[in-house]
Amino acid sequence: MSRYSKKQQASPETHDDALKIANATQRPGQTKEQTKLIAQGVQKGIEQYKKQQKERSRELNKKLKKVTGKLNQLDEKPEHELDAEIIYRQSYLAWVLLLLSWGGFAAYLILT
Repeated sequence: MSRYSKKQQASPETHDDALKIANATQRPGQTKEQTKLIAQGVQKGIEQYKKQQKERSRELNKKLKKVTGKLNQLDEKPEHELDAEIIYRQSYLAWVLLLLSWGGFAAYLILT
């Protein structure tokens, strides 16, 4: 016989919460057995919710580790390699528009 059971026992807090919820929703004429069955159903729901949250938490931790690993790899690159990849191009359009506006202003002054 194994030392540990595969099915985990519910925590007493979960059991108490399930009983509180079942008693709060109890209808007139409902027997204790029916309330107990409702409490068991609520308890299973709470346990299932907790399992889902643990799985999501594990998945998020795995994704976070992957992202931090990639960031660490990027940080390990030398900075001079990153600077060499950046190329700035200056647009001549701004200079052309400036010259045209000054030329138009000079023409206006000359003609008036």
